[in-house]
This record gives sequence, C-alpha cells and structure tokens, in this order.
Amino acid sequence: MAGHLGARLFSIIAWRTYLVRDPHALSLLDAALAEHAGAWGPLSAPKLEKAIDSWIDRYDPGALRRSRISARTRDLCIGDPDEDAGTAALWGRLYATDAAMLDRRLTEMAHGVCEDDPRTLAQRRADALGALAAGADHLACGCGKPDCPSGAGNDERAAGVVIHVVADASALDAQPDPHLSGDEPPSRPLTPETTLFEALTPDPEPDPPATHAPAELITTGGGVVPAPLLAELIRGGATISQVRHPGDLAAEPHYRPSAKLAEFVRMRDLTCRFPGCDVPAEFCDIDHSAPWPLGPTHPSNLKCACRKHHLLKTFWTGWRDVQLPDGTVIWTAPNGHTYTTHPGSRIFFPTWHTTTAELPQTSTAAVNVDARGLMMPRRRRTRAAELAHRINAERALNDAYMAERNKPPSF
Repeated sequence: MAGHLGARLFSIIAWRTYLVRDPHALSLLDAALAEHAGAWGPLSAPKLEKAIDSWIDRYDPGALRRSRISARTRDLCIGDPDEDAGTAALWGRLYATDAAMLDRRLTEMAHGVCEDDPRTLAQRRADALGALAAGADHLACGCGKPDCPSGAGNDERAAGVVIHVVADASALDAQPDPHLSGDEPPSRPLTPETTLFEALTPDPEPDPPATHAPAELITTGGGVVPAPLLAELIRGGATISQVRHPGDLAAEPHYRPSAKLAEFVRMRDLTCRFPGCDVPAEFCDIDHSAPWPLGPTHPSNLKCACRKHHLLKTFWTGWRDVQLPDGTVIWTAPNGHTYTTHPGSRIFFPTWHTTTAELPQTSTAAVNVDARGLMMPRRRRTRAAELAHRINAERALNDAYMAERNKPPSF
C-alpha cells in the first residue's frame, strides 16, 4: 500500500484503530484495510470513520472509539491578549447542557441592566462572562447614573483586579473611553465623486482618546492594557497597590519570601526567566538562584521560574544560572552555551530602578548534587503503564455495548 494512501487517510486509520491491541484482531484488520482502503480516498472524514469502524466492529468491537471521546475533550482555551484592544479570544467545548445554561444565563444578565446602558447585547453578554468569573450574580450597569433603576451598580469584575503601581502613577489618571462600547459609528456615505482610495480608507475613530505610554499598563504576563480600560477598572473599584522597592534591606531569614518581597520579584520579572519562556509571573515559583540556605532569600537572589524550568534547573544538573543585582540572569546550558535574560519590567518600565543590594558570592560546592534526584517528583506510573491504563479505560466504555452484543438470542 506504500504510496497509495494519503496522509489524511493514514492519519484517520491510525486514530480509529488506536485501541486495537489483540495481535490476531490486528492482523485481520490490517488485511481488510489493505484490501479496501485504496478506494476510500474520495470519502469525507465522517464516512471514512464509519468505514473503518465497520471493520473494527467486526474483529474487535471493544476497540471502537465512541462519541464519548468528544466529551473527554472538554476544555476552555483563552488566546493571547490583543494589546491594542485589551481583549482576548475564547473558545472551547462544553457539555451541551452546560452550554445551554451558560447561554441562557449570559442573556439574562445582559438584559438585567437599564435601557441607558451604552453597550450592545453582544458586548453585555461578553462582559457578563467576566462578571460570572468574578463570582457576581449580576452585570453592573454601564449607564453611570447613581439612581440607576436596575440597581446593579457594583462591578464585581473590577473588585477582583489588583493594579500594581511600580513607577509612574500618571496612568491612573486616564479617563474611560465612551467609544469602547456601543455600535460601530456609521460609515461615510459613498458618492459618485468618492475616489477608490477614499472608499478603502478606514473611517477615523470618533474623538480619539489621549495616548498613554503602554509601559505603564501591563498584565503580569507582559500584555499591554489600554489606558481607557484601566480607567474603567479603577472606576469600578479595582484595588490599587503601590509596589515598594526593597532598597538595601537585609535578607529574610526564611525560605519562602514575604508577600511584599514576592510581589516585587513578580512585578520586576513579569514572566518566567528561563530563555524563551513566557509563563506569567503569577503562575511561577519564586526560585533561589543560589540554592537556599547557602543562597539568601533576597531580591538579588530571587527570580520567577515556571514549575517546568524550576524542576529543570533543580534536578537536571547540567543547567546553571547566575543572577546579578539588577535582576539579570545568565544561564549556562549543559553544552556550555550561555543565555542572558533581563527582567520584563526593563522593557515596559525603563525608568523603574530595580537594582537591589549586591550579595557576596555564594559557593554552592557544599550542595550534594548527587542526592538531588532523591527529591525529584516521581511518576505514579511508568509511561508504558500510563498508556495501557488510558487504552483500557477507553475500551471499558464499550463494556455495555459488548454485553448487549454477546447476549444469546431470545429464541
């Protein structure tokens, strides 16, 4: 069959027969597919799956991949933020019942505001999802009136946001943009005198908002937040926290940094400090560059590292790192190559002075390198056992079907 089956058909065959493990069934199935698959090229994907499943059902019905596989792919994904609009894409898969309840709930919340709310229904539904994420049972009205008849004035979305001020607080004075909500402005009318260039040129935004330095408004993952959106959050009651520079304070006497020290390190780094990693600082561990207790709990010896790269550095002894007082980290790979990473705040807040005290050089020679692996998190099963467990669990979904199929005839 070499050269006669396309990649699409081969991929579907491999996927649909993945649960077949009996050697005799595999040989019968292989012979049947080799005989018939050459004529399946023009079929659509659903028809291909049905054709392949008909042979699997004949030789190993317990290996059928049921529609339940779709239910096990339930997930919600959030895309990278759009730095110009302050929005992000959302997509995923839910149970149909959950999706229906969510759809109905979003619509109910969207209709719970007064008629003077400037947002469209679609915009209110999107904002209602954010309100649900913040634990709210209603959507705050956007009319801005103190005597709003809907009584939905408190914005729970903003109450769940903490704004960390690190350098320049002028961005906090930005004003909300009234054109962030509502319908698109009407297009310019086209006349016989309109040139092609004029017709294709986008209409200018009404009352363009004042520009603000984007470095003043970012998320902990390094995404830019537009000033008008920040103003909306502040107006809604977001918490404002001033990040204090630790100055020349002495090292803390314990392994875990205090909340204030951890806040400074996360705001300084913004993301994982391993080369090429963009995991937001809020999801990272605070790692001692020189291992504690030989290395102190001090900002000049602390950095953000996602769990993957924290484990890589801690338990795979080929990686080494050296941290400088300004937060710069110099990584040395097992092959001897070096990579230098700088704190994310250096890009966004060039005027923010993050340099802390210079520490005496720490010798890590006393660290028992050979014993590191003893503390390495271990798998509950081997990879082979995990694969067998997943296959058996999915085959078990066919138990009811097999029991019904194997019943003796009623006569």
